[in-house]
Amino acid sequence: MKDSNFLKEHNAKSLWHPMAHPGDSLANPPAIITSAQGVKITDIDGHEVVDAVGGLWNVNLGFSCQPVKDAIAAQLDVLPYYSTFRGTTNDQVIQLAEELRKFFAPDGLTRAFFTSGGSDSVETALRLARQYHKIRGEEGRIKFLSLKKGYHGTHMGGASVNGNANFRTQYEPLLPGCHHIPAPYTYRNPFNETDPERLARLCLQALEDEIAFQGAGTIAAFIMEPVLGAGGVIPPHKSFMPGVREICSKHGILLIADEVITAFGRTGSWSGSRRWGVQPDMMATAKAITNGYFPFGAVMIADHMTEVFEKDTTGKAAIGHGYTYSGHPVGAAAALACLAETLRLNVPENAAARGTQIHQGLLALQQKYALIGDVRGGHGLMCALELVADRTTKAAVDKKTIGRLQEVAYEAGAMVRVSGPNIILSPPLVLGETEADTILSALDAGFAAVS
Repeated sequence: MKDSNFLKEHNAKSLWHPMAHPGDSLANPPAIITSAQGVKITDIDGHEVVDAVGGLWNVNLGFSCQPVKDAIAAQLDVLPYYSTFRGTTNDQVIQLAEELRKFFAPDGLTRAFFTSGGSDSVETALRLARQYHKIRGEEGRIKFLSLKKGYHGTHMGGASVNGNANFRTQYEPLLPGCHHIPAPYTYRNPFNETDPERLARLCLQALEDEIAFQGAGTIAAFIMEPVLGAGGVIPPHKSFMPGVREICSKHGILLIADEVITAFGRTGSWSGSRRWGVQPDMMATAKAITNGYFPFGAVMIADHMTEVFEKDTTGKAAIGHGYTYSGHPVGAAAALACLAETLRLNVPENAAARGTQIHQGLLALQQKYALIGDVRGGHGLMCALELVADRTTKAAVDKKTIGRLQEVAYEAGAMVRVSGPNIILSPPLVLGETEADTILSALDAGFAAVS
């Protein structure tokens, strides 16, 4: 490996970073992470911190999950790649599909379509939704509904159903026929409603109104995250997702649960849909499916949809979609090992406990620092702080202040994620009590430095 002087000198010079301005990356070179162990990462200068980002919501089992590493290494020796396009498959992907069928049975999902990651999974679900209606003779069902503040990846389809202008404006025009309703976001919403249950009813009413306006017969699917993640960790009232399910069923609209973040235990339940007692028609997954060690994803599909596809005799159900790495044998082997370890550790239990600990700690920080306008969490290990310059006007904090806060928190022992005015926490689900305290104390140091 090149020495540290070379790496620092060339940092960000020959690559563009995702979700960053190229010029900003040059002016403020990214932290160079060179190793990791457990739930901690170490940078090029030997500074070790707790990773409160969990990689990118995906390293649920930490950085030292040996069973997954061993499975990857062993599979590389046996079959490093083969296609699962029509006519060929591999042993690992067959076994994985069966294990996922068992795992997602309570969600009513029985088939898997494998992808290379979360954006791929969303794109696949959107395509299959349109195809499903065409097979059934409802060719007019082509539109998609979603939530403002929702995040569904970076493909053109995903960007089109995204509810955040940051991921849309510079790439428009996007896919036509995508429409958005207000999110159940108590801190900021067009109804000026702070009661979660009343807000959920208002958002459901807005959904009904949008369906009536567009015409139910033109809508293919509604896509939503059970707990909004990248949009700032926005958990809805417990009545919201069941209400969406009821409305979609009434109007023949498919419900796609985007669980790229929430599947496999992050919410304190095995899936976000299960937490709310909802069975979606499709579920997009990725991230934690291999603990972030291999790019991989899956769309899980409900029985009633599989019947429509598998019993078709017209040829309309032939799937003209897939990825070179769909069902990659190394990824499948990694996912098998990861699922087994996830189940063995019963990660939702610890996610719930540590999530409660961090959420309560953040509420205590809010009492201490006026910069904290809103605290969101309490649903497993996904929490957020929304920072404001003024609590009365809710004016967002300036970029320099939140950037300095992140820097000091890192120096004090924790890597936290900044997204707009939000500090988002999504640490590994194997986080310990002491490490959770480290995250909180690092944030305390950060706020003290900028207050």
